[in-house]
Amino acid sequence: MPIVSAAACPHPPLLVPAVAGGAAAELDVLRAACLSAIDQLADADSLLIVGSGPATGTQYESSAGGSFGPYGAPQVTVGTGEPVLPLSLTMGSWLLSQSKAAGLPSRMVTVATDEPVEGCLALGQELAAGNERKALLVMGDGSARRSEHSPVHLHPRAEIFDSTVAAALDLADTATLAALDPDLAGELKAAGRAPWQVLAGAAGPATFTGNLLYHAAPYGVGYFVAAWSA
Repeated sequence: MPIVSAAACPHPPLLVPAVAGGAAAELDVLRAACLSAIDQLADADSLLIVGSGPATGTQYESSAGGSFGPYGAPQVTVGTGEPVLPLSLTMGSWLLSQSKAAGLPSRMVTVATDEPVEGCLALGQELAAGNERKALLVMGDGSARRSEHSPVHLHPRAEIFDSTVAAALDLADTATLAALDPDLAGELKAAGRAPWQVLAGAAGPATFTGNLLYHAAPYGVGYFVAAWSA
């Protein structure tokens, strides 16, 4: 079995209470869902965090630095040293640190937002190789065009795209994730497309049980939380 468990989470900075200034109570349920999904990874031998970044295959140790300074909370950091992590991995590292899986040996890897499907699947297969019982934490947002209040104006195909992703995450349906159209995902500003396809590649032909814990678009951006177990 390539991986023994996986969690999919979004990466809005407002998940960090200090960024929200104590507000954004509507994200309390989302934050709790993320931690519940990540808690279920604690039985693995090691953990990989996958998130979007400027290039594919850039790897970081668990000690790599990240900061929420660009989002108004410079006092909230992860790792050590200068912040080098992109938002997706900074958020993943912060969530992991709050969870029951915080003690697992971990590392992080980026995938380019525009990475072709074949490259995403190949990266997933590479990450899953070996005999170690690995867990995967995949960071990715859905469409940023879900409403008139979205960061980018409403797109008529945004909701059905996100509904398709939500159903695939709920069913641990790797075929549907692998079939997501990069061009459409780019048009819809769905940053999670490439990381989800890395998950599909890592899961391979193994059978998982999926559980969708959250799906909503509180700020016009689709957010999903799902847990997969063997």
